[in-house]
Amino acid sequence: MSNSDEDTSPYEMLGVTMESTEQEIRTAYRQRSLKVHPDRNRGNPDAARKFHELNQAYELLLDPLRRLALDAKVRLKQARKDRFAKFDNKRKDLVNELEERERAFKKAKLDKEEQQKEVWRENEKVMEEGRLMRERREKDLLAREQEALDQAQREEDKLGSELNPPSLGSLDTTVRLKFPLSSQPNLKSKEAISTLLAPFGSVDVADILISLKPAPPKKPKRATVLVPFKQIGDAFAVVCASEREERGLKDVEVSWAESKEPELIGWLKKIGKLGAGWQEKKDTPTAESSRSPSGSAPHTDPDAPFSSFPSTFPDLSGSVPTVTAPTVPGLDYEAVTLMRMRQAERERLEREIREQDAQDDS
Repeated sequence: MSNSDEDTSPYEMLGVTMESTEQEIRTAYRQRSLKVHPDRNRGNPDAARKFHELNQAYELLLDPLRRLALDAKVRLKQARKDRFAKFDNKRKDLVNELEERERAFKKAKLDKEEQQKEVWRENEKVMEEGRLMRERREKDLLAREQEALDQAQREEDKLGSELNPPSLGSLDTTVRLKFPLSSQPNLKSKEAISTLLAPFGSVDVADILISLKPAPPKKPKRATVLVPFKQIGDAFAVVCASEREERGLKDVEVSWAESKEPELIGWLKKIGKLGAGWQEKKDTPTAESSRSPSGSAPHTDPDAPFSSFPSTFPDLSGSVPTVTAPTVPGLDYEAVTLMRMRQAERERLEREIREQDAQDDS
């Protein structure tokens, strides 16, 4: 019979027998504890473990109930040993074989349980990784959705800014005319300027500013004129017709009063309500550019009224879905406040023109 699985008996650890009294057990414990105490065995790594086992055996033997159970177990083990000693060799081998099989079965059971625990731990690990991956994917999806919403909001804001027309400036309907008096000798009065530009649209005759520059040596006289139109479309039309002889503007250079295109014109181009049909080169006029806004027939009669709106300019008198140009504030030029602002700007421009003329003369 193999003793490899047998544990050391508490009686053996304390050096007592089953018949020993409680006092004998206490005495034996004191003697043994002095020998195995860790303080007296500093170089022995097993001293702490042996001292702990001695304490457990001592406590067990001092507990009557636990000692009774131990005694029964010891007697049973001793009886098995006695029986085993009476067996012949063949029977002893059979018992040893059965015990070996039992130990192998227990070991296999323990190994299987350990494998199951390992599989469970692996499953837990995989589930945790899957949970983390799912959380990352959900977070990435939310981030992409938020980015899409932000992009849509930015596009909506951009579209809203494009659809909101800018306000009309005080000089957005005013144009600047520059021409030599040698080619346009009759353009020296407000009435003459108004008559020249009448085909393009209505102008404020009283607010026209004319600056006649003295003639430098060997140079013809030049004139600079500021002309306020009542509608920005009329001003745009005359700027497009700058120096075009068929429009009666031979050698007459027309530009915006502030030397830059008004924001409202740029906005209309940007939203596609003002095409490039009138952005033609002034030195290459075509029959198409002479057509009326409806495109039905060219202007062959020089005395016929000329529309201030090119064919691609939006109709500011009607409604346009989504982007209604006629609702642009400031197109009504009769407002008193706007008139005062225009007058102040004209006075400033007139001063600048006179100062520039004086610098050119010097």
